[in-house]
Amino acid sequence: MADQKSDAANAQFKKLQRAADGRKAMSEYETEVAAIAAKTARLRAARLAKEAEDKLNAPPPVVKKAVKKSAKSKAKVAAPPLADWLDAEKGSGRTG
Repeated sequence: MADQKSDAANAQFKKLQRAADGRKAMSEYETEVAAIAAKTARLRAARLAKEAEDKLNAPPPVVKKAVKKSAKSKAKVAAPPLADWLDAEKGSGRTG
């Protein structure tokens, strides 16, 4: 009879201990989540401030003047016909 009461008391103690451990773990988790959220907000604010500062201090964009191309540079150089090239190769002594 005493063993049954002792076992029941131990079981109840273990149950209460697990519940307390669960509450402690949840509290630690919530604290960690809050710390991460605060750090994220701080870093986001710092990034946005830096981006705004960079935007204000950015050098003016470089504007390139359009360069007119001459008609000569626009003309495409036509390749000689394949037949002419083959004839030249036959005469060069490199026959296959």
